Amino acid sequence: MTGQIAARIRLALTGALGGAALWAAIEAADRTWLGDFPALALFVLLITAFGAVMALAGPIGLRRAVPRSLALGVVVGALAWLGALRFDTVDQMLFGVIPALAIFTLSTLPLPFLIARVRSRWNDYPVLFLEAWSIALRFAAAGAFTGLVWLVIFLSDELLQIVGIDIIGKLLTDRLVALALGGAIFGLGMAVIHDLADLLSPYVVLRVFRLFLPVVLGVMAVFLIALPFRGLEGLVSGLSPATLLLTMVGGGIALVSIAIDQSDADATQSPLLVRCTQGLALILPVVAALALWAVWLRVADRGWSPERLFVVLVAAVGLVYGLVYAVSVLRGGAWMERIRQGNIRIALGVLALAALWLTPVLNAERISAASQLARYEAEGVQALDPSALRSWGKPGAGVLAVLEAKATEPGQEELAAVLGGETTGQADNGPALLAELTALLPVQPTSATGMRDVILGAAEEYQLQDWLQVCKVRLETGQPGCLLVVADLLPLRPGEEAMLFLQRGVDYIEVSGLYLDDSGMLVWRTATQPDGKYLSSEAAARLLRQYQTAPAPLTAAELNQLGTGADGLLFLP
Repeated sequence: MTGQIAARIRLALTGALGGAALWAAIEAADRTWLGDFPALALFVLLITAFGAVMALAGPIGLRRAVPRSLALGVVVGALAWLGALRFDTVDQMLFGVIPALAIFTLSTLPLPFLIARVRSRWNDYPVLFLEAWSIALRFAAAGAFTGLVWLVIFLSDELLQIVGIDIIGKLLTDRLVALALGGAIFGLGMAVIHDLADLLSPYVVLRVFRLFLPVVLGVMAVFLIALPFRGLEGLVSGLSPATLLLTMVGGGIALVSIAIDQSDADATQSPLLVRCTQGLALILPVVAALALWAVWLRVADRGWSPERLFVVLVAAVGLVYGLVYAVSVLRGGAWMERIRQGNIRIALGVLALAALWLTPVLNAERISAASQLARYEAEGVQALDPSALRSWGKPGAGVLAVLEAKATEPGQEELAAVLGGETTGQADNGPALLAELTALLPVQPTSATGMRDVILGAAEEYQLQDWLQVCKVRLETGQPGCLLVVADLLPLRPGEEAMLFLQRGVDYIEVSGLYLDDSGMLVWRTATQPDGKYLSSEAAARLLRQYQTAPAPLTAAELNQLGTGADGLLFLP
């Protein structure tokens, strides 16, 4: 038996052992031999340890990989246990993805450093760069290999069942067999792919990624040039614009790192790509700062939540990356090497943040619950979100207990109603909300105020609040960002109907059809063009401004149907 074959068998057996260990942990949890929190720590330990063994065994050997992987698993498992203690149940912790992201970061980011520490020194950038991308490629390829093997097994089972042989299906119904076999297949795939490192080098993929540099730079440059002319309103409409900007920043960071590679000799030699790399490095801090500003405005308006705190930290890390890159380029000389060393330091900082997220030092739920309480004391019950507090573990429960105790005091009936699940000011604010929206919402024709009042009177309070929020935003013409156009749009129904225009963002206008059914309930339908296509943002904006100044013409639709009533058939042109 050759050494290569022996190494493949050893890693396959290690994967099978990992699958069996997971089976044992699942059985212990199902039989309540372990509490929920110890079971979580054990699961994280096993997955981290065996995943690390799969990543490290090829580059440094199985004997060196095992103790390092176990140590990493113990540390990450302990931090996961510590992070779970701020919740009443494990399910409450796993309901959010941010703790899982912190655990994933702690499980994967140290792997290149462990390899570099064995091969040379822990901060050897060429080793860190190559191994980071190689690990990602090996896991992706091994995952694809495992999926293909399972597909073959499934098809083989289906084929044999045709002739009455179901031994494969019976074996795979055993959880132990399925997990051990899956682990063995994955381990074998990792070993084989590492042996084929020369053929599956990440350099091919990285060279292709360099071609995106001019495209991403161009998109960011056009965005920054157009932003002063279009205004900053789109940045403050929620987390989505900030998340999009941070995604672009993350892509820019990756592309700059790919372009400068592991050394100056391996970096891109194309003058165009070098200039694009420098240009991207210079504008990254601007885009990251815009994202951070957009999220900060959201925090100032709504207070802290675990999600907003996470996005603020991500934006801050992106800003640090951008500043390091920009300053390195502006200083000239060995700017590529300065960026490489900056990447190492920032990676260590990200590791520290991920670890702190799972400790009491950076307890996002405690910070968010305290923010809710402070906003309630400053703004009243309108600032409260009891459902969010209930999802923030023990800190949220503590604030709820304080509020519930206060709700028993005389004069706190509204607080008691909100904590009981009623909408803020449900009994008292409805008429005032309706009056405020009636005063703001333009209607065409201007004489159709009666139908406007009927539609608004049939709307739910949450709809009125939503429409009022949109109407309060003014267009560049000074008009509200909403419009109700009344007309007889459904000739077979008595009375009139309406179309509601809502400008929800700089480049998004929602157009909806509204009518009352036979019971008097308000029905909402998405408006489309006669050919069934949705209205473009540009066309919707043009119609909104056009109909705000003059009534819309009403024309008959060019449609007939075969049959009658609901059984009829028609097609759109």
